[in-house]
Amino acid sequence: MSTQLGEVVLSCKGLHRYLGQDEGRVHVLKGVSFEARRGQVYAIVGPSGCGKSTLLYLLGLLDKPDQGEISIDGKLMSNDEDSSRTLARGEHIGFVFQFHFLMLEFTALENVMMPMRKLGRLSQTQMVARATQLLESVGLGQKTHRLGTQLSGGEQQRVAVARALANQPSIILADEPTGNLDVTNSGIVFDLLTRLAKENGQAVVLVTHNPEIAARCDVRRPMRDGLFVE
Repeated sequence: MSTQLGEVVLSCKGLHRYLGQDEGRVHVLKGVSFEARRGQVYAIVGPSGCGKSTLLYLLGLLDKPDQGEISIDGKLMSNDEDSSRTLARGEHIGFVFQFHFLMLEFTALENVMMPMRKLGRLSQTQMVARATQLLESVGLGQKTHRLGTQLSGGEQQRVAVARALANQPSIILADEPTGNLDVTNSGIVFDLLTRLAKENGQAVVLVTHNPEIAARCDVRRPMRDGLFVE
């Protein structure tokens, strides 16, 4: 697979999404088109309810559009069956959410290994080595065997960043990744996420309400009423 910086790795054209039924049916996305390139960090910003998170879930193949196309590494994915979409998520996409969604009864190392186990391409020894290296890269090399309950909020989110990078995805999708953190930890998590993604030639697409975080991204795309606005 090519990993050339600047190449388009994620694209969508004319996405429409409706939510709800009958009189409560809402046209959330109204023909959104977007592309993300390797080594670039994109901020999707806008008021609550404008469609940011709905778009992110579609791009992450967690939901299907009512109309439009989504391609990953040039392969059309939007209308594939669930099994191939699940495989593509594990192989190509890393997720970081506002709430870390760690399995708190497991160690940091075990949490980072979970996506690797699911993909099933590495041996146990290889998984341990990769998870250890990722935790070192986010500054938690001394805490690999700490349970999730023994980590601070900022540390838990750094484990979530390492977990998102576990399968060397080409795309990182982040929904308010610093929204639950204080200013210091917000900066640390954002810096780690963007530095590691740029080093690995990954595209980062993040939804944020934080204007300081958005201003530090390479590309800022404001949304309003289900469409991008300039």
